[in-house]
Amino acid sequence: MTTFVTSVVPTLTSTIRNTMPGSTTTSAQPTCTTATPGKYGHVPADACNAYYSYDPSFVAAVTFAVFFGISTVTHFGQAIWYKKKYLCSVITMAALWETLAFVVRALGSRDQQSLGMVVIATLLLLLAPILINAFVYMTLGRMIYYFLPERRIWRFKASSLAKTFVWLDISAFVVQGAGGNMMSVEDSPSTNDTGRKVYMIGVGIQEFFILIFVTIAARFHIRMNDLERRRQMVRNTPWKFLSWTLYTVLVLITMRILFRLVEFSSGTDLTNDLLRNEWYVLGLDALPMLIAVFLLNLFHPGRSLVGPGSEFPRLSRKEKKALKQQKRASKIRAKERKKTTKAAKRAGISLEDHTSLRESAS
Repeated sequence: MTTFVTSVVPTLTSTIRNTMPGSTTTSAQPTCTTATPGKYGHVPADACNAYYSYDPSFVAAVTFAVFFGISTVTHFGQAIWYKKKYLCSVITMAALWETLAFVVRALGSRDQQSLGMVVIATLLLLLAPILINAFVYMTLGRMIYYFLPERRIWRFKASSLAKTFVWLDISAFVVQGAGGNMMSVEDSPSTNDTGRKVYMIGVGIQEFFILIFVTIAARFHIRMNDLERRRQMVRNTPWKFLSWTLYTVLVLITMRILFRLVEFSSGTDLTNDLLRNEWYVLGLDALPMLIAVFLLNLFHPGRSLVGPGSEFPRLSRKEKKALKQQKRASKIRAKERKKTTKAAKRAGISLEDHTSLRESAS
């Protein structure tokens, strides 16, 4: 994840620069003037040195930072209490990134000429939902492993489900990053427009993967209801509240995706009202994610996934080494057998006879 974040930073910086009020990519001639910063570095939205298309609210940023901070501390405590450190480190990190995003945003509202704060706050705000999404994928994978006797849905093994969808989610974000890079190309309106469309395609792909995942989650739900009806439930722990919580979180993430889709489809200049009003970002991006992390506090997976089987089996370092050696030896034996079979065919004798001849010769 660290490598992924590092690779996205230049793209995001370019995208932010491109969408800043006062910036231009359609003409080599300047279309704005540099304004003298006022209190907290604020300048008009159409100034060349404007990094915000609105006057960011310090109070709103602090409020969101406090609430996300409460959720972060709670998730950290729940990870220890429920002994789900590996699983819950993801949602804890997501809540922490949201907290830091608004801490930096609050500081940036008091220093509006700091490009670094704009980049950091925007980066964290864009990346945190990916971790929330990943946590949902990881949780359902463990629910399938824990509750279902077959430990799979259709051909999806529980142990590989989360990993598959997390990488699909990352691939969708890479497409978004490619679109962002194209949007940052100066003096090329056609490339900018293509980049905007590529970005929207990336967001659409992300939502497409979510819809596929919801189908798998619905199948799990149906299977669980069937087991309950037949009284074949192996576990007696509650699962429905957690299942509905995951659905709700995915709906909230979808709301955010649709907002970003509409935001970019409306253009990236000052005629776009979604860019000129901070409350759209707060109400349609930050608020849904705040509700999501608090819902996962309230209906924590640790309350339903309890005891043996609630986590995927993890091999020790010694076991992993032994498994690798076993696979290597198996490959060597397979190669030897293949060579022997070819030699037997060339000699015109059976494999057994060829093996007997080799043993007698040795």
